[in-house]
Amino acid sequence: MNAINRLAAVISLASLLPLSAIAANGTVEVTHWWTSGGEAAAVKTLKEQVEKDGFTWKDNAVAGGGGAAAMTVLKSRAVAGNPPGAAQIKGPDIQEWGALGLLTELDDVAKANNWDALLPKKVAQIMQYDGHYVAVPVNIHRVNWLWINPQVFDKAGAKVPTTLDELFAAADKLKAAGFIPLAHGGQPWQDSTVFEDLVLSILGPQGYHQAFVELDESTLTGEKMVEVFKTLQRLGTYMDPNRAGRDWNIAAAEVINGKAGMQIMGDWAKSEWTAAGKVAGKDYQCVAFPGTQGSFAYNIDSLAMFKLKNENDIKAQNDLAKVALEPQFQTVFNQNKGSLPVRQDMDMSQFDACTQKSAVDFKEAEKGDGLQPSMAHNMATSLAVQGAIFDVVTNFFNDPKADPATAVKQLNSAIKSAK
Repeated sequence: MNAINRLAAVISLASLLPLSAIAANGTVEVTHWWTSGGEAAAVKTLKEQVEKDGFTWKDNAVAGGGGAAAMTVLKSRAVAGNPPGAAQIKGPDIQEWGALGLLTELDDVAKANNWDALLPKKVAQIMQYDGHYVAVPVNIHRVNWLWINPQVFDKAGAKVPTTLDELFAAADKLKAAGFIPLAHGGQPWQDSTVFEDLVLSILGPQGYHQAFVELDESTLTGEKMVEVFKTLQRLGTYMDPNRAGRDWNIAAAEVINGKAGMQIMGDWAKSEWTAAGKVAGKDYQCVAFPGTQGSFAYNIDSLAMFKLKNENDIKAQNDLAKVALEPQFQTVFNQNKGSLPVRQDMDMSQFDACTQKSAVDFKEAEKGDGLQPSMAHNMATSLAVQGAIFDVVTNFFNDPKADPATAVKQLNSAIKSAK
């Protein structure tokens, strides 16, 4: 059973408790984990626009864990009957919170601002619970990216890889030249980001969907999944052995500063390059993770809106929902964040080469089965199942002598227990 469901009984009682006192002009408190340099610059634009509209923004940023720490804070707030006005909640978790009766309907805001026409159909469905909008998306991230420092590649005589074999060939050249081939932060969500990219590369989009959305046992225990773990183990030999606990943006800095050649990370990594004054296509390159060309593993950042009692607060909350989809914010936020605007009518000439490529690839993947929800970033399955996968992958990744065939069995057992 999902941990959120176990909160249902206590929340139903705690919701009767009074909410905290609020500023007269309307305050919206926002719980999120946009805390790295580029992310902080991005969220600042949203805060400034809400305040420009005459409301108060109360920031509740919780760093760490790819959102796990923020969710812990949010659950405790919900149990106490004092949830924030808005919280960064994604994918299936929107449905979980909606089922608890804690989210407010945004249909009036959505209708007034034509969300049905502005949003891709798949995105709109994710933002709804029981046919009603309860969350607003702010962007679309592509997870299956490989970030490259071309100057480091030139020094090592390495070529930009398009296949896994080419990735290892490039890594060998980088290692021989004295560089860290793959910058990586040793946190469970980062380990599983690499893992899911390998699943998408080796099993293809259909196999990926069967593994992480359908949780199909034959796919999870098949020979190709064993190959995924073998490949993951090999990739680990090209990473810094002292990576344990390292944040993703610290790993990104190693590539930016020329200490490492590559990083496997979603497009939020671009925010760090932008913050460092680097230019896409010149100072760095973004390519689809080898073998995943034509696929788009998506991670959609969204703000779910909680039920409030104070009318002025509700006005501030509705303003936040409206502003989040306005062209000005969509442009500034996504230029800073490195992600793709969620509006379908945006002028993409305002964005760099990486984001323009992301837009093209999203539309192409949307035509077939290439558009897949990210497991590592709360889009494909429940937090309980995701946590089970994280544990198996990270334990395997941190043990150089681990057996891939055994890991596959452990993965299937862990997922069964977590369902």
